[in-house]
Amino acid sequence: MLKEHPLVVFSGRNNPALSSAICEYLQIEPGRIRLEDFSDGEIYCQIEENVRGTDVFIVQSTGWPPNRSLMELLIMLDAFRRSSPTRVTAVIPYYGYARQDRKDKPRVPITAKLTANLITVAGASRLLTMDLHASQIQGFFDIPVDHLYAAPVLIEAIRKHGFERPTVVSPDAGGVERARAFAKRLKADLAIMDKRRPEANRAEIMNVIGDVKGRDCVIVDDIIDTAGTLVKTAEALTDRGARTVCAAGVHPVLSGPAIERINNSGLKQVMVTDTLALSDAAMACPEIEQLSVAVLLGEAIRRIHDGASVSSLFV
Repeated sequence: MLKEHPLVVFSGRNNPALSSAICEYLQIEPGRIRLEDFSDGEIYCQIEENVRGTDVFIVQSTGWPPNRSLMELLIMLDAFRRSSPTRVTAVIPYYGYARQDRKDKPRVPITAKLTANLITVAGASRLLTMDLHASQIQGFFDIPVDHLYAAPVLIEAIRKHGFERPTVVSPDAGGVERARAFAKRLKADLAIMDKRRPEANRAEIMNVIGDVKGRDCVIVDDIIDTAGTLVKTAEALTDRGARTVCAAGVHPVLSGPAIERINNSGLKQVMVTDTLALSDAAMACPEIEQLSVAVLLGEAIRRIHDGASVSSLFV
C-alpha cells in the first residue's frame, strides 16, 4: 500500500485525451513532462517536477505509430526509474505487439513476450492494461499485472440500443469466451463464425454456427484493425438473414482501409472505446461511436494506489 505517497499520473503522446480524462476523474493535475523529437526522429524526455518517493502511473497505449509509442514508453520508464519514485506503474490501455503471442509458424518471434521483457527491464514495477489479445500474456510478465475488461462499458452501450432479439456473434473461435460472457450478461443468444486467415490482415468466412435469421446481431471483438474480418462477418450475417448488424470492439486500431470498409458496409453501428485515439477520418465516420474507459482505468489507479482490491473491476 502506497497511500501515504503522492499519486502522480503522467502521459505519453499517444492518447493524451484519455490521460486527461483519467486525471479529471481522480481530481488531480497531470504530471509535467517534456517529450519532443530530435530532428533525426529520436525521442527526448525530461520530467519537469520532483517525483522522488511518489507513486507514479504512466499512461501510454502502444498504438499508431506503434514503434514510436512503444519506444517513448520505454524512454519514459527509464527516466522515472532513474528519478527515485517509490513505484512506477505502466498503464497501457492498448498493449501492442500482442497478436504474436506464440510460435504458430517456424522461425517467428513472440513479440508479446519481447515487449513484456522490454517494459520490465525499462523500469515498470507494475502493469495495468485492458483486454489483452490473449489473457495468458499476463504470464509473460515477472511483475504484477492488473488486467481490466471494457465489457461493462460496451455492454451498457449495447443495452441502450434496445435490441429486441439480440444475438452476440464471435468473429472467430478464439473470441468465443469473450462473446459468451457478453451474451450471458445481455441474456442473448450466441453465434460463432468459422473463419480462416490465409495471411495477415486477410480473413475468409467459411460458415456461421448458430441461428441469426431475423436477429439483431452484435459482433464482439477485442481489436478492429483493417476491419476486413468485421465487414466480412457482417456480410455473412446479412446473407443468412440477420435483421441488423452492429459491432462492439475494444481497441479501434482502424488502420489502412478500415474506415472506407466500414463506410461501405451494412454495419448499423460500430461501438469502440478510447483506449486508442481516433483519427480525423474515424471521428467523421457516422457509424463509429466512441465510449470512454477513463472512469474504469481511473478507479483502478485509485485502488492500486490505496492498496484496495481491484478484483471487482475485472468483470
